[in-house]
Amino acid sequence: MEFFRIKKSIPFMRHALVFNVISFVTFLLAVVFLATKGLHYSIEFTGGTVIEAPFKQAADLQKIRTELTNKGFQDVTVQEFGSAKEVLIRLPLISATDNQNAAMEKQKNTIIETLLPLGLDYDSAKASKLRVEFVGGQVGKELAYDGSLALLAVCIGILGYLAIRFEWRFAVATIVANLHDVVIILGFFAFFQWEFSLPVLAAVLAILGYSVNESVVVFDRARENFRKMRKATTAEIFDAAITGTISRTIITHGLTQLMVLAMLIFGGPSLHYFALALTIGICFGIYSSVLVACPIAKYLGVSREDFVKPVKKGDDPEVISANP
Repeated sequence: MEFFRIKKSIPFMRHALVFNVISFVTFLLAVVFLATKGLHYSIEFTGGTVIEAPFKQAADLQKIRTELTNKGFQDVTVQEFGSAKEVLIRLPLISATDNQNAAMEKQKNTIIETLLPLGLDYDSAKASKLRVEFVGGQVGKELAYDGSLALLAVCIGILGYLAIRFEWRFAVATIVANLHDVVIILGFFAFFQWEFSLPVLAAVLAILGYSVNESVVVFDRARENFRKMRKATTAEIFDAAITGTISRTIITHGLTQLMVLAMLIFGGPSLHYFALALTIGICFGIYSSVLVACPIAKYLGVSREDFVKPVKKGDDPEVISANP
């Protein structure tokens, strides 16, 4: 389905060098921010306290968050857990000079005292549903390690698929463009010191697959153009491929972005950074799939000979063209 059709190709490749310079500068800045500021990891990675608190009525998350912040708790995460009466509270790792267990018990008592006026369903004399768990730093290191392995596995899988599906130059161009997106997303989180949590990691992995989809569409159209546009140059081939998929790009990414914006605006704090990472990734994913991947494939020397088998003496050109 197309909302509009552009008959004349837009000369994107004519400005490829400018776009590549912009991409390189943005990528370099992201790397600098990651190296100097680093990521602000959530307690899933650094360790901390997790509290499952039942309430007598639907809990007011914003009020709970405000009261805990006023009590001196920093970087508090408050969200619903299962129902409106169940609240999940995450607190950073305690920096205690004395006994760790004593510090955790003091922290627990302070939280109970803070939440009781807000409707906390807790009775010390009876069995309570209040559950407190401590997440150690070692667990966080394992999660970070497993997340890195997942990212590496996704990249290897994408590289292998595109090398088989298309051509190795397309595979290299796509994976470079996708890693460009990932580093820039992480650069934003490092610069603004937004909390990097497991949902954000999931968003980063989702963007990898999302960007690959856009690259595959453009490269598939380019492969068709190499067979059809016999007299066109490689730059003209890519220009025609990008122009021919613009309508599809606007429809797909526009609708996806509307859903993500709905999560960003109405999803609350628990979905805020997840939706924010997706928003950044979608915007840069469109840019990189078109204006980073295609120029890189061109620089690597992709040509018509990679997709159209040369005609030999005695062969039928039409048969060869139809069955490359």
